[in-house]
Amino acid sequence: MSRAFRLGVFIVVALLLFAAGVFWIGEKQFIFSSTYRLSAEFPNVAGLNGGAEVRVGGIHEGTVRLIQLPVRPNDKVHVVMELANGTRNVIKNDSVATIRSEGLVGDKFIEISFGSEQAPKVRNGDTIRGEPPLQLSDLLNKTSEVLDTTKGAIDNVNQTASNLNSITTKINQGKGSIGALINDKKIYQNVNAGTNAFKEDMEALKHNFFLRGFFKERGYESAADLKKNEVSQLPDKPAEKKFDYEAKKIFDRPDTAKLKNEKTLNETGEFLQSSHFGVAIIAAYTDMKGDSQSNRLLTEARAMVVRDYLVKNFRLEDTKIKTIGVGKSDKVPEGGSVEVLIYPEGTTTALMPNSQPSNQ
Repeated sequence: MSRAFRLGVFIVVALLLFAAGVFWIGEKQFIFSSTYRLSAEFPNVAGLNGGAEVRVGGIHEGTVRLIQLPVRPNDKVHVVMELANGTRNVIKNDSVATIRSEGLVGDKFIEISFGSEQAPKVRNGDTIRGEPPLQLSDLLNKTSEVLDTTKGAIDNVNQTASNLNSITTKINQGKGSIGALINDKKIYQNVNAGTNAFKEDMEALKHNFFLRGFFKERGYESAADLKKNEVSQLPDKPAEKKFDYEAKKIFDRPDTAKLKNEKTLNETGEFLQSSHFGVAIIAAYTDMKGDSQSNRLLTEARAMVVRDYLVKNFRLEDTKIKTIGVGKSDKVPEGGSVEVLIYPEGTTTALMPNSQPSNQ
């Protein structure tokens, strides 16, 4: 192989590499593509340089051609961009240009958002709205303000804890009305007796002719009825059959136990009527909203109301139908739910202390 031939091969390879480089750079800078120009104005460009990428939908579709300083102090920095013609279908007059960076301190580029469907298309030389860039210094300043606020809140909590500690000490020493109430057994007994009497009066009021309608609106007349057939907990063994209902589909309102679609329960009643089982437990739940004590009472009432409907409308051995009001649960749909859990013969249940005795 002659020296002239080798030199010719070298020159050809060099020219090919040079041509490939020119085409690659031209492609990146959109030199060989059909393009149009758009402008945007910013209060500052946060280190954006000429030749930076312009992205549309996260794709490199243009280049920053020119960055011009304002003529007057109250004007904005003018940025001229060159974009591929194919972006005209998604960039509209209401599109927004934003200066972003690769990571926190990476190279700057411009991101242009898609416009709305009804907005007109942009024309060559149009100016779209520019959004000020978020700078690292601003972010650090805001973080510092948040930390200062947090420190102040912690100081307030510490001061409050100190005050509570002082109050607790005085109560333990028997100072003040609350301290006397806690430390003096005689006072406590008198208050307890008054509380019990008040409870008895309230229970009597529930059966008063004028107040009876108020409780009926909530689906039951007396809190004492809620405990008659209630069990303290579900059996350890799994249920053989389960019927599950969303509370909002069978009860009138979120805060009551009054049925609205009671016929929904007929499927359960017919199954119990035609089956041999040991015990059926109606378990009611609420979601995590609201007061825990009120939710527990509501679920007890709902379980009792469902039981009453099943016992009155189907041929069932009522001693086998039990209830439990579980209260709050994070595993139920919004508004709560009611489950009818059916266990095999031989299943035993633990009754509440004030429940009526059962044959189970």
